[in-house]
Amino acid sequence: MVKNKVLKKTKPISELDKKMKSEVLERAKKMAEQESLNIRLGMLREKYGIKQSEIANFTQTAVSKIENRKNIRISTLIDYLDSLGMGLEINAYPKNSGKKELLLRV
Repeated sequence: MVKNKVLKKTKPISELDKKMKSEVLERAKKMAEQESLNIRLGMLREKYGIKQSEIANFTQTAVSKIENRKNIRISTLIDYLDSLGMGLEINAYPKNSGKKELLLRV
């Protein structure tokens, strides 16, 4: 007869975070945030049923580059979102406080 072992619940990501140097972890988090922005831009466009080739003021190739680039200028992001019929808000806040200050609304 095989005894059932009680599996300890672990959080693998948290365990990895503890083992990484803080600067490496910070860099990884920034890269992940940037990647999630890239994914969200494409998903946002697709949500409204807009093809890359249908975005005004951009070629399909340019849209692809915007949606996959590591860094994006705010002016490019504003133009991209404007072409989708959307605006942009940028908030600044102290990391230790939940208070946000609106810096830009376009």
